[in-house]
Amino acid sequence: MSIAVTGATGQLGGLVIRHLLKKVPASEIIAVVRDVEKASALAGQGVEVRQGDYNHPESLQMAFAGVSKLLFISSPDADDTLRIVQHANVVKAARDAGVKHIAYTGYAFAEEAKLPLAHVHLATEHAIRTTNIPYTFLRNALYTELFVNEGLRASAESGTLITNAGSGIVNSATRHDLALAAATVLTEEGHENKTYNLVSNQPWTFDDLARILSEVSGKKVVHQSVSFEEEKTILIKAGVPEPFAELTAVIYDAVAKGETSKTSDDLQKLIGTLTPLKETVKQALKI
Repeated sequence: MSIAVTGATGQLGGLVIRHLLKKVPASEIIAVVRDVEKASALAGQGVEVRQGDYNHPESLQMAFAGVSKLLFISSPDADDTLRIVQHANVVKAARDAGVKHIAYTGYAFAEEAKLPLAHVHLATEHAIRTTNIPYTFLRNALYTELFVNEGLRASAESGTLITNAGSGIVNSATRHDLALAAATVLTEEGHENKTYNLVSNQPWTFDDLARILSEVSGKKVVHQSVSFEEEKTILIKAGVPEPFAELTAVIYDAVAKGETSKTSDDLQKLIGTLTPLKETVKQALKI
């Protein structure tokens, strides 16, 4: 059996391979990357490294040759229309190369989602279905690290965690947990033609995050809710590039409107205990 992982030098892909190495011999793992030189560490561990670029279909078909199971990690490109083209390239190459099973990282509860990225993932899922290749749709939550990162240091120092998320509920999951779920699906049988919504079954609010941040940092932190425009302005004044400030405010707004409130036990059933939010905060603050 050979298991290929696209985007293998990315944050999620790298974690998936780390988990795979604990489950199967390195000789069964293929890392598909744009830049082979960046994957030298993987090659040093015995993982086969192949060049494959979502923008160059011919490279993908060669990269997928002889692959039994493919983990197709979605493109990080910001242009959603381009992403659909890139994803179509991957799907067609997988079909033409004779891949036996495709696992794809989509977006949780995509049919109900309002964020534009959901359209890309639904379109890709439909494309995969047209191949008649057995699939597993790993519909990932938003990463917890999107909200819980070293930026919380500033909130701990100021005593205020400012968002426009209001009392919205967040069902996020850590990259570690999502990567473990992917590795589990890739190394087990019985996941063919199934869709998993990989979200936390213990969601949290930003009031909860402020409370945990207070406990971990030892400094009183409160959550302050502001408007969309106020949040965007605050981020820009803090040095965040305007496009990212806009995106952050859009995500917080989606949280406020219930985009990330739905829960599922799918992730817990695949990997067992999920990483607690408090542990992720500790990791972010390096405590």
